[in-house]
Amino acid sequence: AMKNDIKLEFIEPGSPYQNGFVERFNRSYREKVLDLYLFESLQEVREITDEWLDIYNYERPNDSLGDMTPIGYLKAT
Repeated sequence: AMKNDIKLEFIEPGSPYQNGFVERFNRSYREKVLDLYLFESLQEVREITDEWLDIYNYERPNDSLGDMTPIGYLKAT
């Protein structure tokens, strides 16, 4: 970041409300992946995470899209 003149800004400890989008994602990932599996390898973590990300990004109904999936929203527009 310093090499490219990018200023890093961090939220204050104990202040998750400062970045709700990241905190929501972190909570969802923890509940749907990290808390449900005992991983045998880093590769297994990657595979399960990839599957979950597809569901999270493409199949999960999204409040900001009127409870439509992103694919459904694209087809409706």
